[in-house]
Amino acid sequence: MRAAYFTEYQGPIEVQKLPDPTPQNGGVVIKVEATGLCRSDWHGWMGHDSDVQLPHVPGHEFAGTVVAIGKDIKRWKDGDRVTVPFVSGCGHCPECHSGNHQVCDHQFQPGFTGWGSFAEYVAIDYADTNLVRLPDEMDFATAASLGCRFATSFRGVIDQGKVSAGQIVAVHGAGGVGLSAIMIAAAAGAYVVAVDIDNAKLDFARELGANAVLNAQEVDDIPTAIKDITRGGAHVSVDALGSAVTCFNSVACLRKRGKHIQIGLMTGDHAHAKVPMDRVVAHELEILGSHGMQAFRYDAMLDMILSGKLAPQKLIADHVTLAEGATALMNMDSFASTGVTVIDRF
Repeated sequence: MRAAYFTEYQGPIEVQKLPDPTPQNGGVVIKVEATGLCRSDWHGWMGHDSDVQLPHVPGHEFAGTVVAIGKDIKRWKDGDRVTVPFVSGCGHCPECHSGNHQVCDHQFQPGFTGWGSFAEYVAIDYADTNLVRLPDEMDFATAASLGCRFATSFRGVIDQGKVSAGQIVAVHGAGGVGLSAIMIAAAAGAYVVAVDIDNAKLDFARELGANAVLNAQEVDDIPTAIKDITRGGAHVSVDALGSAVTCFNSVACLRKRGKHIQIGLMTGDHAHAKVPMDRVVAHELEILGSHGMQAFRYDAMLDMILSGKLAPQKLIADHVTLAEGATALMNMDSFASTGVTVIDRF
């Protein structure tokens, strides 16, 4: 198979011919029809994720067709159109038994614990527990865009944040995660404030449902500005970027008994960011993480998409080849793209 492949962290990512994968007894092999470029893949290439072992094929949000199944597979067959959460739960550990496959003790993550979807084929473990059947009317590129950013934002906003109509939601960062969170919060009936440093992204955020926008390079005190706009602060605030500044601002902009949702990855010097714990105590704030979403929760998200309440296809900005995607991944820290880039030509 053709696959994007690197042998050293921060080294060249090159398209090469590699052996085709074979399924484990409880797994399948999927022919990849589309796969998204995500900042999490960039973190893996940089060496920020200890799960990534060299040499490696990145890619973790994708959709395609089942082409081979392991001997223990009961629910799937060749030709099924599927996608999969980027965290695949084993189905047997205490976390999975509690319904929390997204924090499985023995999780399989394509593109991290195993080779990923920047390839013509990808092998997936724990397939009976984790594959999601695609609606016939959903194209592969849209389905691929759900696997990490959109699904994680859906869980963050809907399941963790429990956002409802009439609430105020602040979203810090208008990349793929942030734009997804903005669309989802708006669909839930919230008043949404978007924060970024790029006016083009903020304009796009308005198109997706943001009621107010703030450019953090033009506003000195983001938490105060949010409180002024909303007359008291956000009920729910999402750090969709993952930095010491956005994390602090997200907590600090909350009204009493508000919820901070951390979706953006905190790595390197940002891994142990300062949090205004005095405010957390005095105002009874909640601090929650959002790490993927269980396969069984996809139905709720897919129902909102099929009904037209959510339109993830609007987030897709670019369709590129595998070679172009490999180059784009190495340059991802420039934040150049507005929206999601999808590889759909291999």
